[in-house]
Amino acid sequence: MTLCVIAAALPLGHAAPALAQGSADSLKLPDDLTIFDKRDPHLHKPTAVVNGKIITQTDIEQRLALIVLANGDNIPAEEMDRLRVQVLRNLIDETLQIQEAKANDITISKAELDDSFARIAANFKQTPEQFTQYLQSKGSSAASIKRQMEGEMAWSRLLRRNVQPFVNVSEEEVQSVIDRMKALKGSEEYRVGEIYLSSTPENAQQIFENARNIIEQIRQGGSFQAYARQFSEASTAAVGGDLGWVRPGQLPDALGQALTEIDVGQIVGPIAIPGGFSVLYLMDKRKVLTADPRDAILSLKQISVAFPAGTSPAQANARAKSFTEQLQKLQGCGSVADLAKQLNAEVIDNDNVRVRDLPAPLQELMLNLQVGQATPPFGSVDSGVRSLVLCGRDDPQDASQPSFDQIMAQLEDDRVNKRARIYLRDLRRDAVIDYN
Repeated sequence: MTLCVIAAALPLGHAAPALAQGSADSLKLPDDLTIFDKRDPHLHKPTAVVNGKIITQTDIEQRLALIVLANGDNIPAEEMDRLRVQVLRNLIDETLQIQEAKANDITISKAELDDSFARIAANFKQTPEQFTQYLQSKGSSAASIKRQMEGEMAWSRLLRRNVQPFVNVSEEEVQSVIDRMKALKGSEEYRVGEIYLSSTPENAQQIFENARNIIEQIRQGGSFQAYARQFSEASTAAVGGDLGWVRPGQLPDALGQALTEIDVGQIVGPIAIPGGFSVLYLMDKRKVLTADPRDAILSLKQISVAFPAGTSPAQANARAKSFTEQLQKLQGCGSVADLAKQLNAEVIDNDNVRVRDLPAPLQELMLNLQVGQATPPFGSVDSGVRSLVLCGRDDPQDASQPSFDQIMAQLEDDRVNKRARIYLRDLRRDAVIDYN
């Protein structure tokens, strides 16, 4: 597949660069080879045929448009070609999953797909018809999203029927986990997202580069969850790569070590593990069976001062300084209304805010505030300046231990996930795939 894509990208009569020395030496390829095949990139011909099912260039472009949309239309042009190769690979896997499900008499009805599509449209505050038009305006289609949903739903049901019933977790294993959790009380556990890409010795370098490019796109503002859904080959792809709460010892050594070296919100990888590479995203962390201060529930008042249109940075700084001086005179939440009237400011009350739901810079500020105190002003020239006043705090109780059934379910999910990877690998090996 890769050679076909590279060949199609080279114009007729242009020499390709010499190949690096290595395993290709035995082919005795000329250093000055020329590709004698010019292909029209606008010709919508089949790109691959998977056990008789055609995947067209249109299929690829419409799925690619979903990735672009999920990343705010902010993907460099040079990245698009690499993403097309990866999207083709994902569509092949998706096709194999749907075909295997149908071979086991599992089909997803049109009504189910329509209902799921309507729920997604509702998330965008649109009707299914409006959402369809929106997708078309972005170069995608309702059919592309429904095809992805069909693959996820069919594969999930197939695993529940053919894999999950044969995964056994004993009561002794669950009790062992409970005992370890008690022994580890106070140690850290992590909420982790993973993108897993399988590889072979032959394509390991290419998959490694693909993973690096994915990381770069996410660091530039791309959605980790969107990339996980599109590219991860783990069964957690359907939930945006979310592994849930884990401890480093539950992961392969390389992953567990990498996890302890990054902070919340950071991404690390590609990390070589048996069978491929993983990219990890640290979503959150907490202490085992220990109350997390960030789970405290706050009662807040927000004071907001808007800036007039055309306010310069210097003027904004001056107004922020004045706002700071006024906040220092604040005498608890009872005087917020008087201060707001004096500043012509807006006040918003919220009595149910978890510390961990605030932006990271504000979390540390709120943890150190006493009731009646205000944060330093924050904002921008465009949004104005604001401050949060702490009016009350309900501290969390000690974290409860997961139930026996919850632990058993997690162990079962982990084993189903591993077997699902092997299942898909075997489907690839047995498939008849023609590339065009």
